[in-house]
Amino acid sequence: PWELFEKKMEQKGSSQAAIGAFKHNYEQLVAGVTGLLPESDIESVTELPYLESLKSSSSPDNLQELLSQTVAHKDLIEEEDVELLQNASTKVDAATLKPAEYPENPDMEWCPPGHGDIYPSLLGSGMLDRLLKKGLKFLFVSNSDNLGATLDLDLLAYFASSDKSFVMEVAERTASDKKGGHLAKRKSDGRLVLRESAQCPDGDKAAFEDISKHKFFNTNNLWVNLPKLKAALDAAGGVLPLPLIKNKKTVNPRDSGSTPVFQLETAMGAAIECFDDSGAVVVPRSRFAPVKTCADLLVLRSDAYKITQASTVELSDVAAPAVKLDDGHYKSVEGVGGLVDKMDALVKTVPSLWQATSLTVKGPVRFEAGVVIKGDVTLINSTNEPLPVRSRILVSTTIDLAEESKSKA
Repeated sequence: PWELFEKKMEQKGSSQAAIGAFKHNYEQLVAGVTGLLPESDIESVTELPYLESLKSSSSPDNLQELLSQTVAHKDLIEEEDVELLQNASTKVDAATLKPAEYPENPDMEWCPPGHGDIYPSLLGSGMLDRLLKKGLKFLFVSNSDNLGATLDLDLLAYFASSDKSFVMEVAERTASDKKGGHLAKRKSDGRLVLRESAQCPDGDKAAFEDISKHKFFNTNNLWVNLPKLKAALDAAGGVLPLPLIKNKKTVNPRDSGSTPVFQLETAMGAAIECFDDSGAVVVPRSRFAPVKTCADLLVLRSDAYKITQASTVELSDVAAPAVKLDDGHYKSVEGVGGLVDKMDALVKTVPSLWQATSLTVKGPVRFEAGVVIKGDVTLINSTNEPLPVRSRILVSTTIDLAEESKSKA
């Protein structure tokens, strides 16, 4: 049924690059490719350069030229390539492996193809060729919600002098990262690869979570050599052979009784395995500051981070506190607006967290002005009504706010 997908994507106006990328994913699905990467096929990555060690060693002669290119486009309103529109992929009917149908809302027949789509989007939109025509050679890519992903000149200098096709910023895994993906080296060809939890066989879970063995995770801050990317795409017929991520969903994500489908996705960091000369650099945790949840936003708004003179954010201390908020009250949000609304319900004034190691909140609470958290603190509210956390200094303690409220009544 491939022709059905091709026709549907052509009717939508998808580029040949987008169609080719989807075809690669679909062929993996039909072939039964699992994407599993067992421990026996990989080895640990133990030796990598650290950003701190590169600061004095990587200063190419053309650094000033690189910097001039970096700041050349000041007026984004007039910049032709100020944004890149992601492609759409068709959902696949899990039973028939044909294009999913949902006449009630045809838009639900489509899905985002994952951030690995950046490569066919660059090619299919013509942006890659336009950037090359302008003489631009290096591309820095990161998740938009990672506020730690600023343009670092030492990393730019290192990447430029290395002449590598692709470099990934990685950070050291901690206990809180053990269930997330890690960097590894494939034994068959010696290439660097990413292994996500979904790619790990059940029997290898212990090794996957061993942070002393697999030490580094992908921050998704990526450096790409554009001429070499173009050469790789041309050599592969316009498609980078990224590993498939098969997500099982329903065609209407809000209706669990609707038709089961597969959403075929790829990850942009997985391109590390597409080049012989890919590399990785270990960066400080401060370059990984994603804001995806209310807990992330609470930490970011607190004094655990500070705003630099360059209007970037950085940690006030060596590590951010681990904050866990009650999922029943603070997890479900719709977009950025919903996230901010939930935060406004949580705090009147953001508590001080720079001296905190962890903060756990169970139940609905509302922080008032003057709250300082130090060490490991747990706040419990067993009722469904938000209770205030009044001005005080809390040091490595557990507070039952409901009991406290009763005693003061």
